[in-house]
Amino acid sequence: MPEIQFYLNDLPGNDFNTLFKRLTEFRRNYEGLSFFVMGTPGSFIERIFPQNCMHLIHSSYSEFHWLSQFPLLTTAEGLPLNKGKIYISETSPPEVKEAYLAQFQEDFTNFLQCRSKETVVGAYLVLLLNGRQSADPAIKKSCYPWESLAKAISSLVSEGPMEEEKPDDLNLPYYRASQEEVQQIVQQEGSFMVEHIETLVLDVGGPSSGEEDPCIRAKKLAKSVRSFTGSILQHHLREEVMDKLYGEKFAYLIGENMSKEPIKGISIILVLRKLYQQALHVTFCMFFYESSQTYKHGEKGLLSG
Repeated sequence: MPEIQFYLNDLPGNDFNTLFKRLTEFRRNYEGLSFFVMGTPGSFIERIFPQNCMHLIHSSYSEFHWLSQFPLLTTAEGLPLNKGKIYISETSPPEVKEAYLAQFQEDFTNFLQCRSKETVVGAYLVLLLNGRQSADPAIKKSCYPWESLAKAISSLVSEGPMEEEKPDDLNLPYYRASQEEVQQIVQQEGSFMVEHIETLVLDVGGPSSGEEDPCIRAKKLAKSVRSFTGSILQHHLREEVMDKLYGEKFAYLIGENMSKEPIKGISIILVLRKLYQQALHVTFCMFFYESSQTYKHGEKGLLSG
């Protein structure tokens, strides 16, 4: 029976200890299986492992939709291109869409190039990404929930005291790509073949989402959005307005949207196969890259030329 190794990957600032504490229970569920666990800190848009050592990479809702840096959205004179918005919208000029797409292309290409160096020929990447259905990132469904969050911020600005310029400088480093955009990046990078790609539509909330009170559901969603955007907005807005922004204004607007139509989440399933070899290495492993935590299975052995 082969020995299996799990590599748990996350950013250096995050804590592996909660996962490590659950290993005892995990071992009980898999008695007779010989495996080892290691933590591997690092960003997945950079190299994490040696060359030619991976057989399988599985990434489920990792942070592909979060850009590595804020898009540059100012004119030559330093004026905001996306005034009054925090993301792409129907009123955004074409330069805004182009800047967001360009940054996503750079980040996803870096991810593929790093994984190409780390995987053996024939290795698989199985990725589950947040995405969108429409070719146009500016339509209402593609912009949800950022249009509502922008309206909530504008409402706070109108109440004062807050500098209007601060929200105008804010553009979330976030991009949900379409299936076509993802496939094109893979083809242009050239290291992998697309074995399967599919777009899924999932119910997030709305009039037909069960018996839970819409207000409670809206507050839960607002709290969820705050968990991953609050620290970004806090750099642009006052800390003391965060509770009012998310708990009152944003939750109210989310509730309004939910009462009118179902809210759908769009996911892209992508299966890639490595096409060519980068270099020879003397170890190999197989791993699962799950969200911000990575599960990798592998065994040590020798690769022949």
